[in-house]
Amino acid sequence: MLERGPRTETFIGSAGNKLGGDLYGKGPRPVLLLHGGGQTRHAFAGTAQELAKAGWSALVLDQRGHGDSEWVKDGSYSSVDFAKDAASVAGELTKRFGKPPVLVGASLGGMAGMLAEGIAFKAGEQPRFSALILVDVTPRFDTGGAAKILGFMGERVRDGFASIEEAADAVAKYLPHRPRPSSTEGLRKNLRQRDNGRWYWHWDPRFFSGPKPVHGDRHRFEAERVEAVRTLRIPALLVRGGSSELVKEENVKEFLALAPHAKFVDVAGARHMVAGDRNDVFSAAIVDFLAGLAE
Repeated sequence: MLERGPRTETFIGSAGNKLGGDLYGKGPRPVLLLHGGGQTRHAFAGTAQELAKAGWSALVLDQRGHGDSEWVKDGSYSSVDFAKDAASVAGELTKRFGKPPVLVGASLGGMAGMLAEGIAFKAGEQPRFSALILVDVTPRFDTGGAAKILGFMGERVRDGFASIEEAADAVAKYLPHRPRPSSTEGLRKNLRQRDNGRWYWHWDPRFFSGPKPVHGDRHRFEAERVEAVRTLRIPALLVRGGSSELVKEENVKEFLALAPHAKFVDVAGARHMVAGDRNDVFSAAIVDFLAGLAE
C-alpha cells in the first residue's frame, strides 16, 4: 500500500551542510530529484508521488541555501558546490539502496548532475548516478533567457513583499501563460516571513551576490558541462519545455550530438518550469523512461 505522505529526512552535503528532503515510496530503486535555482523540493512533489506509485523511492531535496536546507557559512554557491552536494547525497543513497540513484535535475539541479558526472569521469571513478534526466537545461543555453529568469529572481531579493498576495501578483505577471492558483498556500512554501513582517524568497541572497555566486565562472563551468556530457557513460534523457526561454532548438541539437545515446522529449505548452507547467505530461515522460531502464 502506498504511503499517505513522504518521510522527511536530513542529508549531509559536501561541506557538512544539512540538506532537507522528503522521501516518497518504498521501492528498491532510488531517484534523486533536484529543483532549479530559486525553487524548493516541493516543485517535484507531484512527480515524486508518481514515481512512488511506479515502484521507485523518490527523494526530493532542497539544495544548499534553499528551502529548509542550511545557508552555507562561507557563501559558496558556485555550480561545482551544488555538484559536490549532489554527489554526496548520491553516495548516501547508493549505500542505502545498493545501487546509484537516477538523477532528475531541473535547471540548476541538472547542471549539478552534469558536473558531478564530469568530476567522477575525470577522477577515474564510477558514475555517481545510474541515469541522468535533465529538465530544460543543456550544457550551453540561451543567455538572454537566463538573464530574464535571474532578473525576476533577483528583483525582490532585498525588499521582499508586503504580503503573500503581492508575491502572487509578481509571479502571475512573470508567468502569464499559467492559470493563477486559487490558493496561495503553494506559494507560501517558497517564502519566509522575517521579523519586519515582510515576505522574502526562501533562498540565501548570497546565492546571487555572495563571494561564490551561482553565476560565477560562467564560461569555465559551461565548458566543463560540455565535456561532461561528451563523456557521459550512463543513460540520459533531456526533457525540454516546448516554449522554453532557456533551451532553444540549437541547444537540443548540440546536446544530442554530444550524447548520441540520449533520448529527448519536448513538452508542448511548457516553458522553463516544465514540471510546474505540465506536470502530468512531464511525470509520464519520466516514468516511461525509467520503466525502460528497469526492463
